[in-house]
Order: sequence, then C-alpha cells, then structure tokens
Amino acid sequence: MATDAPMVTATSAQILTLSQWLSPAYPVGAFAYSHGLEAAADQGWLRDGSDLEAWLQEVLEHGAGRSDTLFLAAAWHANTAADLVAELAAIDATACAFAASQERLLETRQQGRSFGLVTEAIWGAQLAGLTYPVALGAAAAAEGLPLELTQVMYLQGFLSNLVAAGQRLLPVGQTQGQQILQRLSCRLPAIADQTRDGDLSQLSATAFLADIAAMKHETQRSRIFRT
Repeated sequence: MATDAPMVTATSAQILTLSQWLSPAYPVGAFAYSHGLEAAADQGWLRDGSDLEAWLQEVLEHGAGRSDTLFLAAAWHANTAADLVAELAAIDATACAFAASQERLLETRQQGRSFGLVTEAIWGAQLAGLTYPVALGAAAAAEGLPLELTQVMYLQGFLSNLVAAGQRLLPVGQTQGQQILQRLSCRLPAIADQTRDGDLSQLSATAFLADIAAMKHETQRSRIFRT
C-alpha cells in the first residue's frame, strides 16, 4: 500500500553511504549468485536479451524484488519499536520463511551476513544474523538514510547483479545489458512506493518459474553460480 509521505531530499553524504553499501565493490559476494538465472538458461527458458528482460521484470514486480523491498521497509520502520532486536528478529524470521528454496535462503542469509560484518565494523550497527534486505533496512534506519532512496538503490543493485549474471549466461552484450537495466530501472520507484509502509500483510509472490529455477539449480551438475 502506498503512502502519501513526501519524498525526503537526501544529502550528498547519505547518497555516498548508500552508493558504497550497494556498490559491487562492497564485499557481500553478490556476483556469486544468479537467483535461479543459471538454471533457467540451462533449461532453455531464457535464450536472449528479450527473455532476460521479461524474466527480470517478473522477478522485480512479482517476486523477490517486491518482497525484499517490503522486508527492507519493515526493518527500517522497526527502528522506532520499543524492542528493536525482537522486532527485527520477527521480520527476519518472516524473510527466511518466505524464501522459496534452500538456495534462495542461502543467498539472502550469506549476503546479509557479509553485509552485516563489514557494516558493523565500520558504522557500528548491530546487524548480526539478519538476511540481506532486513540488515540493509536496519542499517539505513540507524544511519538516518531515506527509505525510498534506500529501496530504489537496493533494487537497482539487485537488478544490476542479475543483468551481469545474464550477460555471463546468455548472448547479451554490454550495451544491451545497460539498455535492459535502464528500462527496468524506470519501474523501481513504483515498487518502492507500493512497499514503503513495510506492511508484511501485503506479502505475495507469483514469479513461480523463478522459484522453480532456483530449486532446479540445487541439483544442477555443472554450474558457475552458487544459486
């Protein structure tokens, strides 16, 4: 559900912090995960850039893209809870339960762990044991970073990683990859708007083929990605 809260203008320092956290150079190991794309390519479900773009749009709007931004927003809003640790633990438990496969759970837990370790060491936020979107939302709230900007930059980082994975798996060149990223990035503010209140009763996912691909990857014999 969208809210009517006005957009908060971010400072340069806030933008730089988020850019650092969500940069490919930040050591969360995102490059090692394809989110099921490798299995989809192996099965022949994806053959070219058009297939990749349609697949990623579904994941963003009806799969992990939308659900992750809900978890991120819920964690950000939890900063005002009387018992922050308990509230984050409850949100994180839901995020774990919502992972549709063992590899999806591995992906969000491992990236969350890596993000938490580095961010705690530098910024001091208590993030141990949280899944990636929950850890990011909690860290953003602790640093006073705007929610909407955090959401759209998280989504663009997620999308950028999957476009890069697609380029390794499919005949998609650098220019076409950036065209896909640019077109799909136009959809990110709407997803952030729909999920900004962090209402987990709105959780849903209908990107079923992406979930099936992640499950198939678990038993795939030859692979270059962890998921």
